[in-house]
Amino acid sequence: MAGKRSAPRPSGALNAMRMSAGQWVACAATALAIIASLSGYGWYQGIVGNITTAQVDTDDWDRPTSVEGVMNLLIMGSDIRSGENAEYGEAEGARPDTMLIASINVDNGAATLVNLPRDLVVDLPACEATEGYEGMNAHSGMINSAMSFGGVGCQWQTIEHVTGVHLDHFVMMDFAGFKDMVDAIGGVEMCIPAPVDDPKAHLTLDAGKQTLNGEESLGYVRSRYGQGDGSDLSRIDRQQEFMGAMLRQVLSSEVMTSPVTITNFLGAITDSVTTDEELTVDIMTDIAISMREVDLERVQFVTVPNGQHPGDPNRLAMSADAPALFEAINSGAYLTDGDEEERSEESGDAESGPAPSEVSVQIINNAGINGLAGEVETVLLGEGYDVTGTGNPVARAPLNTTVYYAPGQEAAADLVAGSLENAVTEEVAGLPQTLELVIGQDWGGFTGGGGSSEPEVSVTEDLGGTTAEKEESAC
Repeated sequence: MAGKRSAPRPSGALNAMRMSAGQWVACAATALAIIASLSGYGWYQGIVGNITTAQVDTDDWDRPTSVEGVMNLLIMGSDIRSGENAEYGEAEGARPDTMLIASINVDNGAATLVNLPRDLVVDLPACEATEGYEGMNAHSGMINSAMSFGGVGCQWQTIEHVTGVHLDHFVMMDFAGFKDMVDAIGGVEMCIPAPVDDPKAHLTLDAGKQTLNGEESLGYVRSRYGQGDGSDLSRIDRQQEFMGAMLRQVLSSEVMTSPVTITNFLGAITDSVTTDEELTVDIMTDIAISMREVDLERVQFVTVPNGQHPGDPNRLAMSADAPALFEAINSGAYLTDGDEEERSEESGDAESGPAPSEVSVQIINNAGINGLAGEVETVLLGEGYDVTGTGNPVARAPLNTTVYYAPGQEAAADLVAGSLENAVTEEVAGLPQTLELVIGQDWGGFTGGGGSSEPEVSVTEDLGGTTAEKEESAC
């Protein structure tokens, strides 16, 4: 039986790996707490009774050590192509389309969601044959392929083997359930930066703001080759953006004050969710109640540090920083504590300048790259800034990335510019208190690894449209 140990404090090296997290992630905690508060209703208990459970014998393999006060959940989107999901084509067995580890630490009031790209090639452990599965020998393969050989138990074992993170439970949802969830809340409003035509994802969308129904939403989060640079990492970025919009919709007054909508939404979830047998309704409620103790400012989303696989340019390999990240996650460490301390030491006075939450900024895209303003907006919102809007150049169109500010707002402009590569600042008389960030053609991304240093849509891909088309499609 695995022992318990206390959580160490993260080192500065870990903090450099943290990727920017949108504030939408914090909505997940609120959503869980709301669902928990509904557990007293009889109809809710009936809905939860629809959840499918699977037996996983975790005694079959050597497991990482668990930590008192830390709950780690393996969350998967199922790629099973049968039943209602058969219309999405054939696949080699059942394998997760999306995987992440949700780590909740009530003791330090934090939660971290770790995305595991399906293109990661890892050393898979041996799994015994089980009913309906042939098992597998230890070999190198894609991280999500283990389920094809040994079912969800083999996938669970693989994630623990690869990451060294102790997983307490798993939750898996299929394609059809995702569609029903979206339709139950009346669709999700998204801003599509450029037209999309992806036959593989059954997706055709015009550019601009629109409400996506369940079918369109599923195509949007699954689409890969028809958007961005065709990588799994850019697909993950879109999934994060969509989940933020969806959670905001779920938490809106229109949804939460409608018993019918709530019932339909929860029904869609439970009808298509599979969990391990040990994840009971009581434990679900305990997790949700625990999330009430989590500081929503200490909820973050990270992607496993990675790079191109040396043997296959179409696959990913975890970088040397990954083990340290997993150790921090398994121990319940909060990845940004060290960063905050270092910033305080460097500044010498935490009150000497404005906080991001006190800074309003408008984002103007003059880089000629569709959707870039929306990407920058997501990162700045995640850092706590108040983004008042995005658009295309009207009054100022510099070639260099520039933060324009009104007299007296120099400190706020420096704060924004300091988080960007290549950015300069310039005072403009008569400008309102809101800063104006104009993204120039020298755009180099965010400093310290925040956000993407390169846009999801390359300059080469963007040259096909006219200026008018670019302005019309930019969000």
